[in-house]
Amino acid sequence: MRPLRVLLAEDHTLVRAGIRALLESLDGVEVVAEAADGREALRLAQAHAPDILLMDITMKELNGLEATARLAKERSATRVIILSMHADQAYVRQALQAGAAGYLLKGADLAELELALKAVTRGDTYLSPSVSKGLVGDLLNGKAPEANPLDELTLRQREVLQLVAEGKTTKEIAGRLNLSIKTVETHRAQLMERLNIHDVAGLVKFAIRVGLVQANE
Repeated sequence: MRPLRVLLAEDHTLVRAGIRALLESLDGVEVVAEAADGREALRLAQAHAPDILLMDITMKELNGLEATARLAKERSATRVIILSMHADQAYVRQALQAGAAGYLLKGADLAELELALKAVTRGDTYLSPSVSKGLVGDLLNGKAPEANPLDELTLRQREVLQLVAEGKTTKEIAGRLNLSIKTVETHRAQLMERLNIHDVAGLVKFAIRVGLVQANE
């Protein structure tokens, strides 16, 4: 029987090593590659065609939610399980809207990790129990999901926003995205107009609030 081929995307080296060790302790699971950011995860997904991509949310260059949305368009055969410390319902909804097939909290034990892999492999959606309970509670209480402010932006604009918030210069952003400096400046101006934000500091605060970057990065 062919092993389940997993790509692991996590930006912290020691955490990634620990997760890899757990995955490799499971029968029938093969870790085919590791990525330290969302952009590398997309490249490796194309190169290795994994069955499952286990993806952290908060990563530099391209975060896990953005990478998931792009992967859903570029390689639908690979299913994504978001692995996150965030139990906030807004993150869960964003992950599912982006195309994730599972949402697993980092506090999960090995048995739950195995359960999530099996469920997603079958074609089911897996949510950690506390996450699932929160979503069901919202539905029963008639609570409408909050609009995601990032929905107002294109994928390219969200990429530029994340890199601006990480402190990259216009020249650095242009190099990373293979764009001209003028094009990056245009994207930044359009970001400010759409979000009604008038300086870079405001863009950084917005990116932190919506979870594109962390405050300590």
